[in-house]
Amino acid sequence: MALRRGFKAEARRLAAEVREELGIRTFQPLDPYALARLYGIEVLTLDEPWLPVRAVTHFTGPALESFSGALIQVGTGCVIVENHVHERTRRRSTVAHEMAHVLLEHEFDVLVAGGLSCRSGDDRHDRPRSTVEQEAAELSAELLLPSDAARTAAFRDWTDASVARYFRISERMARWRMNVTGARRIARRSRERPPCPVAVRA
Repeated sequence: MALRRGFKAEARRLAAEVREELGIRTFQPLDPYALARLYGIEVLTLDEPWLPVRAVTHFTGPALESFSGALIQVGTGCVIVENHVHERTRRRSTVAHEMAHVLLEHEFDVLVAGGLSCRSGDDRHDRPRSTVEQEAAELSAELLLPSDAARTAAFRDWTDASVARYFRISERMARWRMNVTGARRIARRSRERPPCPVAVRA
């Protein structure tokens, strides 16, 4: 299911506003934990002592890939619970994804993130889950690697590994963003474009 028309532009504007709130420029890594703090949302991990031991053992062991994190409503606010056993880049992506739901004001009781998307315990959504998840995925990706930053990286001839290392994301996400934004295609076309003729007066 495709994103609604104009959403990508909306996501770029919102991500730019968030970066301004955090005091960081477009070509700087964004810290999703700092973003959560800015919005007063606590990020907890599965090693919290009050969590059920059997469930924690399950999701940090045999079911490691089935639980990345959860956005849980608590009173009028919410908290994020992340899987602390995952790699740092995946954890950053998980927190950014859950924060995207917050920024987009998606309705939820509990949103549980697995490998690629969230599952909800809330049936009140007017839109299909896939649409809500696509929106969160698009915004979180724009937060972590803005389209304009991807183009700058392309003009600098950065590899996917270099992009991933600098923006603190996985190489898989870096490759996806560099492709989906058309960053390298834009850079290549710019280099192939013939120079403008210079007018010479007699």
